[in-house]
Amino acid sequence: MPNRLISEKSPYLLQHAQNPVDWYPWGEDAFARAIQEDKPIFLSIGYSTCHWCHVMERESFEDEAVAALFNETFVNIKVDREERPDIDAVYMQVCRMMTQTGGWPLSIMMTPDKKPFFAATYIPRETKYGRVGLTEMIPQVRHLWRERRSEVLSAAAEITAVLQRPPSGGREEELGEEILHQAYQSLASAFDRTYGGFGQAPKFPSPHQFLFLLRYWRRTGENQALAMVEQTIKNMRRGGIYDHIGFGFHRYSTDERWIVPHFEKMLYDQALMAMACIELYQATGKQDYENTAREIFTYVLQDMTDHQGGFYSAEDADSEGLEGKFYLWTESEVQATLNREDADLFLSLFSHDDSDLPGMAEMPEGHFIPHRKAASASDRDEGVDRRKLEGLRRALLDHRKRRIRPHLDDKILVDSNGLMIAALALGAQVFSDQSYLDAARRAADFIEGNMKTPQGRLLHRFRDGEAAISATVDDYAFYIWGLCELYEATFETRYLKKALEYQTHLYAYFRDEKRGGYYLTAADAEALLIRPKELYDGATPSGNSAAFCTTLRLSRMTGDLALDEQARAIYKALCGPAKTTPQAFTYFLCGLDFAIGPAHEVVIAGERGVQDTEDLLRALRRIYAPNKTVIFRPSDESALDVETISPFVADMDKRNGRATAYVCSHFACGEPTNDPGKIEALLGLKKE
Repeated sequence: MPNRLISEKSPYLLQHAQNPVDWYPWGEDAFARAIQEDKPIFLSIGYSTCHWCHVMERESFEDEAVAALFNETFVNIKVDREERPDIDAVYMQVCRMMTQTGGWPLSIMMTPDKKPFFAATYIPRETKYGRVGLTEMIPQVRHLWRERRSEVLSAAAEITAVLQRPPSGGREEELGEEILHQAYQSLASAFDRTYGGFGQAPKFPSPHQFLFLLRYWRRTGENQALAMVEQTIKNMRRGGIYDHIGFGFHRYSTDERWIVPHFEKMLYDQALMAMACIELYQATGKQDYENTAREIFTYVLQDMTDHQGGFYSAEDADSEGLEGKFYLWTESEVQATLNREDADLFLSLFSHDDSDLPGMAEMPEGHFIPHRKAASASDRDEGVDRRKLEGLRRALLDHRKRRIRPHLDDKILVDSNGLMIAALALGAQVFSDQSYLDAARRAADFIEGNMKTPQGRLLHRFRDGEAAISATVDDYAFYIWGLCELYEATFETRYLKKALEYQTHLYAYFRDEKRGGYYLTAADAEALLIRPKELYDGATPSGNSAAFCTTLRLSRMTGDLALDEQARAIYKALCGPAKTTPQAFTYFLCGLDFAIGPAHEVVIAGERGVQDTEDLLRALRRIYAPNKTVIFRPSDESALDVETISPFVADMDKRNGRATAYVCSHFACGEPTNDPGKIEALLGLKKE
């Protein structure tokens, strides 16, 4: 018989709906039963594409004997961390505090009033390798709860007190350009000069680090900063972390060479990696980076897009009970799919003996992960015909489609959709590709039509016809980011107005009036043990880092100094922690780079769709100038709409009867120009 999770919408919870463990979703029913039956709570947090979550389920949650132990000892609660990032943030902080580590599945034991007394990640069924197993641990917990309750409650109270302790009030810091140099030096010292990336294996993409390094290169002319980005992305693109058959990046690499990945694919990784590749293309003009960004979009639009326009969350690492099985090949399978000459070519390029790498021992014998040898050369340098390779890829892709595909987490989240909207809108601008703009519009229209309360506030998750769960700071910050890019791609003021509307929500419901910055949850969201506030960048930029950047951007687009003060409050909250570990705040430092300047406000005055207007926009969009905002003032009655939002553009008309660019910086504007060739010089990027 299914358990209570059968009525939930979350794919992760539904995966556990047939477990013999008597799972509850998070809610008052579970806590009331724990009080009634005088039991502690076992809280398990994960997500549907989490490999070790699947392992723990197969080993323990599907096992009748282990389930009986759980049911006898605990009231058991399952939480999807992607649905409830607030719950995850609270108890992940507990886990890191108690164990100095974190990850998923996250396993918490707590009292019926939600106070934790034990924290771990994956727990094996049986005790092995010094890690106590559930079959031994649960009876011990039951004994402690029944016979030594006071000790358990005392420990829970102490842990909760530490968790709720307000942060120590250090002196208020002011950061300037020096912190950018310190962050660069930290990244440079951790850089793997052989294979790219930072630190030891496992290696994660962390594309916001690339965005920072590109800005640092633009600011200082430090070529090593650019080289670090190029080397890393080249090796990632050629490694097994990239899906050479179906495109898109896997979650991370288990080895230093980017060859053996953890195979799940996350929407937010695709969005951020696409943005990094687009900016790298602008910085270098190299076609390889445009190709990579376009391939990422191909994957997302084909495999992660709902028919209504929203984007799905993730694809699993596992299929048929084996991690990566969908993505692995044998030489005989390639030879059976392609003719002899094509098979020999593909195998010579993509099949290598990597049996010595960590993780390969777990792969089925005789299988390989398609990848190119880590090198700086491009296909063009090696004399490889890209059209020929594309034909081979399509043939292998057609064959792979007949395999059992990994599970698709088809919930639609505002935060990761906001990032994907931003990436597609940026791609539409730089590559002049209407299909990317159409996809970004459809996703924004989906959110506006389906993921809001009657009062106009955002909802975090949509699945199976239902939008639910109060939006977080990440939802607002990332969606505002997407709306800003959509405005600059279309110059439709409705997107800019929406961005400003959601900015008012962000400021009204999330701000920390005492210490600055934003809480993860709104003031009227469910009260937990603490109201979490996340500052560090993780797999994605923190909501505070993103909000800092977007608030600065909106202040420059509108000329509204109140928005600049809102950005200043976020800056104050982030300065202290960023000074201690600047490399953990690289997206905040992207915003600081913008704030320090020089930054530019560019106004294009002209007629929509006319050649001279398009020429100015094309010149503006092809160059790498991240610290700019762009406003379009049309030469018709709709100019009033723009002037209402951005009053400073009111007197900026066409000159000489042609589309005109005004480039402003430090509250002063330079001489307007009709010449696209002068844009770069006006932005200070080259001498006239």
